[in-house]
Amino acid sequence: MKATGIVVEYNPFHNGHLHHLQQTRIKTNSDIVIAVMSGNFLQRGEPALVDKWTRAKMAIDAGVDLVIELPYAFATAQASDFAKGAIFLLDALKCHSFCFGSEEGSLEAFQQTYNLLLTKKDDYNTAIASNMKKGMSYPKALNEAYSEVSKDTTIRLVDLSKPNNILGYHYIQAANMLNSKIRPETIQRIVANYHDDASNSETIASATGIRKLLFEGQKLSEVNTYMPSTSLESLKEWESTHFSFGSWELFYPTLRLLILRSSKEKLSQIAEITEGMENAIWKAALTHSNFESFMQQIKSKRFTWTRIQRMLTHIYTDFTWSQLRDIHFPTYIRPLAMSKNGQAYLQSIKKDLQLPLISRVAASKNDKQLQLDIKAADLYYLGLQTSYGKSMVGSDFRTNPIIQK
Repeated sequence: MKATGIVVEYNPFHNGHLHHLQQTRIKTNSDIVIAVMSGNFLQRGEPALVDKWTRAKMAIDAGVDLVIELPYAFATAQASDFAKGAIFLLDALKCHSFCFGSEEGSLEAFQQTYNLLLTKKDDYNTAIASNMKKGMSYPKALNEAYSEVSKDTTIRLVDLSKPNNILGYHYIQAANMLNSKIRPETIQRIVANYHDDASNSETIASATGIRKLLFEGQKLSEVNTYMPSTSLESLKEWESTHFSFGSWELFYPTLRLLILRSSKEKLSQIAEITEGMENAIWKAALTHSNFESFMQQIKSKRFTWTRIQRMLTHIYTDFTWSQLRDIHFPTYIRPLAMSKNGQAYLQSIKKDLQLPLISRVAASKNDKQLQLDIKAADLYYLGLQTSYGKSMVGSDFRTNPIIQK
């Protein structure tokens, strides 16, 4: 069986994801599609709308064959490390290719961009450092440096101001860094861009747009146009039998408590917190009772909203610089859900895997990365502040990989 890989968050799984999945299978001529998926906290520094098990089930119900968890340290990392962790796992799972969605849609443009930045690496890094000294945020410093080193070229390059293009570039960079034989492919993103609001005139909306509707109080029936019926049913089940939908507004009271009970010195040791941001975060938590006003006080030109949210995620999970610096690559393969075909594929490569395959966390709970995943999962459920339904704390020990019947 020939397998291809995709890197996903499915927050939640919608019609655009379904298009990507279907086109991936066609474009790569693959028998098996493997999704490496973030757990309960995401790359933009946010708690997921619903937990990893629910999102994994959405994926399998829609046609993915195997869902593997991307460990917390990579799932909540900047784009380069997020991509490195994901491609490392897809390579370990013997995928012959991986396929990502992009605003660009041309693989040649990505390859040419990678080659250009590799050739002009020194000039590029010097320009980035110079821009950072001027007080630019890291993404803006990168974009300005990219414009500078590419201004005289006539070849087709990728617009690295677009979020999916940025990730696509880093996927290709990671595959090259790992000397992987895994072949990249890309599919152009259609209709809705990453940050677009949902439109009543379309059947495809961004996950951001769908979440915005739900957080504004829209009923699930108002978003059914934008997702497969199986995803809608999963969201309905979550809403009726489990919890509220995950968001920073919901998690903020717990986050605020954790900030204010910490010293500023302790906050400075949390991963990604630099340049005195612990002072701004502590001061804002002291005076603001809701997340939006808290963020408005601490946002700046120097740090993007996403970068700050990643700092807050690490405060919430107590993930430190020391822990981050000790992690280089994923140390295990953890399946969350699989179809019968996915199960057969996993069984066929099991003896050749270079990483341990973890289906039951109790047997491998001493792995430091796995400990982070377990803690992050438990803290996610605590943040939901549910007053009804059974507690999901400890669910990583009680939940086996979902196998589609």
